[in-house]
Amino acid sequence: MNENKVTNRSQNIILENREKLNISGVEHVDSFNDNTIILLTVKGLMTVKGEDLNISKLNLEDGNIVIEGKINGILYTNKDTSSSKGSGLLGKMFK
Repeated sequence: MNENKVTNRSQNIILENREKLNISGVEHVDSFNDNTIILLTVKGLMTVKGEDLNISKLNLEDGNIVIEGKINGILYTNKDTSSSKGSGLLGKMFK
């Protein structure tokens, strides 16, 4: 029931000076490191790229995340296409 609460919400992205990124509508953090953070959001898969990235605040019950560091790019991928195109290591090897 809690998952439906997050899925029915809209998504907002606030980027402050390319150093602080507030995102709402986050369902799950798939992976993260200093240069890339991959999130599952209500609007699809989101990849945040940058340098010295750090998740300073995460609340999956509310669907909010705050990412700090130098933000270089934000990329959306639809939920449907992300799983069917084989974007993983094997998908890249057999293109």
